Amino acid sequence: MAWISRSFAGEFWKRVLQQWRTRVAVLSSCGRWRMARKQAYRRKRKQERTLKLPTLRLRRVVTPLLAVLMVVVTYKVSTGLLDRDIESIEISAPFQRVTALQIEEAVSDELDAGFLGADIGRMQSQVRALSWIDQVSVARRWPNRIAISVSEQVPAAIWGERGLLNVRGELFVDNARHIPAELPRLSGPADSSAVVAKRYLHVRDQLIPIGLDLLSVAVDARGAWKMMLTNGVEIRLGRREVDARTDLFIAVVADVITGQSKEIAYVDMRYNNGFTIGWKDVGIPPAFDPDPVEQEMLAARDTR
Repeated sequence: MAWISRSFAGEFWKRVLQQWRTRVAVLSSCGRWRMARKQAYRRKRKQERTLKLPTLRLRRVVTPLLAVLMVVVTYKVSTGLLDRDIESIEISAPFQRVTALQIEEAVSDELDAGFLGADIGRMQSQVRALSWIDQVSVARRWPNRIAISVSEQVPAAIWGERGLLNVRGELFVDNARHIPAELPRLSGPADSSAVVAKRYLHVRDQLIPIGLDLLSVAVDARGAWKMMLTNGVEIRLGRREVDARTDLFIAVVADVITGQSKEIAYVDMRYNNGFTIGWKDVGIPPAFDPDPVEQEMLAARDTR
């Protein structure tokens, strides 16, 4: 009985040991299988990376080139479709001093460039260079027209002998064929038109409410100013303190001479503390005789 027990126990442990060996073998086999699978997976990934890297680099180069190529092709196609010949020009203008033919000739060089090729800025400059042109607007009108809108200069004063000034005091014609007789006359050195025009407008705006108006304003090469009223009275302002003398004339003298303009030849404002009035029956001295203040200073110097 004891021998049977020992024999049974030995068989039992042999089976247990055999089972453990089997399990270890199975586990070992599974481990090798998993290891082999991992290695195969790694080899595959490496191969994929090796194959994809050149593709990615090539894509980075090709994609921008394709984009640029598409832009160029699109531009060429659209330009070919849109850039047509200019079929007509629409001109909007008063046509008082400038003709439609003059405007068309001014932009003729750009018409052959096509609807999109025409230089709008250059066309504006060419039209603006014409005499009597003040403002110019040039625009494209789909599909094949050019629209030009023009405003002409409005003469506000005569400058010198045959020049014309606009309302901004700008000389826009220096040798006009037709001189409107009703315009005031302004004169002075070549670069003084804006200054003379500014003084004319300043004085005129203050004389109109009291019934007076300006016929002319002039400054000579020495810088001496004089004004002529429409009633024939000459105002002498001289070279010094012209603004103060002008303001004094407007504030005090203008109202005084309003009712006596037929008897007055000139008003001389070239005094420190006042003015003098020249009457027609006495005679009119030269318009630019020596300044009374300067004469007093010279006389005082001679007596020293």
